[in-house]
Amino acid sequence: MAGGNHSNVTEFVLLGFTDRQELLFVIFLLIYITTLVGNLGMIVLIKTNSQLHVPMYFFLSHLSFLDICYSSSITPKLLSSLLAERNVISFHGCITQFFFFAVFGTTEAVLLAVMAYDRYVAIREPLRYLATLSQGVCVQLVVGSYAAGSLNALVHTSALLRLSFCGPNLIDHFYCEIPPLLLLSCSNTRLNRTVMVTCIGFIITASVLAIVVSYACILLTIWSICSAESRHKAFSTCTSHLTAVALFYGSAAFLYFHPFSRHAGGQGKTASVFYTVVTPLLNPFVYSLRNKEVRKKSYEQAPLLCELPQARL
Repeated sequence: MAGGNHSNVTEFVLLGFTDRQELLFVIFLLIYITTLVGNLGMIVLIKTNSQLHVPMYFFLSHLSFLDICYSSSITPKLLSSLLAERNVISFHGCITQFFFFAVFGTTEAVLLAVMAYDRYVAIREPLRYLATLSQGVCVQLVVGSYAAGSLNALVHTSALLRLSFCGPNLIDHFYCEIPPLLLLSCSNTRLNRTVMVTCIGFIITASVLAIVVSYACILLTIWSICSAESRHKAFSTCTSHLTAVALFYGSAAFLYFHPFSRHAGGQGKTASVFYTVVTPLLNPFVYSLRNKEVRKKSYEQAPLLCELPQARL
């Protein structure tokens, strides 16, 4: 079986949530709609305002795009499962869902590190900010983030395709993720577990290290600023990004850096809901509430984006 996939299983049953499904459907539907409106509004706002055409908001627009894709790879299937009597997903559909989930999730992790570097340059070298992070450099950083996400997803997907699934086919989760799938495989999953821990551990560690180093340099720079008003302004430009980092990496670390057995059951599902559904919802709130430029432009564009200010402010 190690030589390739010889699965007898052609579909999986996602057990998802069994209690209060009607109520959960309404809650998740409202969250998903708000996520789409908030992030699409952020993208449109940035694209239609020339004053926001700076590196910080270029990266923020891609973060909003990733949140839309990230949430859309999970939530529509979750909503349909809450209405269906038997939530079935094909084998290839399950692998496809995981692939896109991994692409967008990993890309967002790398992009958050890139955004920390952006804040470092803006505060450390404000006069050279636009020269250092030129349009070409920004595009390269974003493309590199997507490339890292695609490579990581391809590695994990290829590792999953080598496994055999002979039954049972009941996934105690609401989407296809590595740990629950490995628990169902009748193949030796040691390689998959090693690859998962190594790749995810490297991505999280490297990204967090880059963020920590960037903000350590930022703090040193802020500390040398004499004006209290200047210090406050410098801190305020970083608060929203630090909040987004804490939400994303905190939930990711809790989800992946614990024993596989805890991925099953309520605790793993609760952590996954926060990681995959709630975090994409909160990012537009965090950035719009903490950035004066976004708040100002939101009000100026009220006729065009009438739903955006009410949804977030």
